[in-house]
Amino acid sequence: MQYSVLLVEDDAQIREIITDSFMEKSSNTIKITTADNGEIGLELAESAQFDLIILDVMLPGIDGFSIMRAIRKRSDVPVIILTARTREEDILYGYELGCDDYVTKPFSTATLYAKVLALINRDKRTVTSHVISCGLISVDTRALSVFVSGGEIALPPVEYRLLMCLLQNKGWVVDRERLLNTVWGQDYYGGTRVVDNHIKKLRQLLKEGGKQIKTVISQGYKITD
Repeated sequence: MQYSVLLVEDDAQIREIITDSFMEKSSNTIKITTADNGEIGLELAESAQFDLIILDVMLPGIDGFSIMRAIRKRSDVPVIILTARTREEDILYGYELGCDDYVTKPFSTATLYAKVLALINRDKRTVTSHVISCGLISVDTRALSVFVSGGEIALPPVEYRLLMCLLQNKGWVVDRERLLNTVWGQDYYGGTRVVDNHIKKLRQLLKEGGKQIKTVISQGYKITD
């Protein structure tokens, strides 16, 4: 079986090293498609089906974190962030946005290849893992479909991303600042009041399921069964 991997990386040498190494190690069963800037990377990620994406952060044009956020609006394809940004806050932010692994440069191609294989194999085995359930609410993250008590409801993009952030932290309090950064991005200059307004709308759209979203005074929100 052949697997398709998208590599979004602006360093030509790194692209060549990864492509050559993966072709050799996989006996050409892994096909690498490359992009050298953010715009092309995002276009490819949204227009083609890949088994896994390797994503740099510091890219010309659209940065990798923005691409990661866009990918998670429509897909749960495994994503490995490969970057020179080693600060803990960057690593945590990558995971908050939904990456599956975070690899810092310099890196071992053998280790990166092993991580790629593990994620691809995990994704193929867990064919039902794309369904997230919590009480009355369930979400099919592949189809981007939301159900409450078995009936499908339509959520606007912002409310969908808010719901996913809460579900990915089920039972834990997610503060407003984190919700703001995850859903609207770190470059958003509005206040956290926008979070409260959209949480209110989300509760209304979820109908009886909206009662599962709890307000934690002076902190944020959490979702429970």
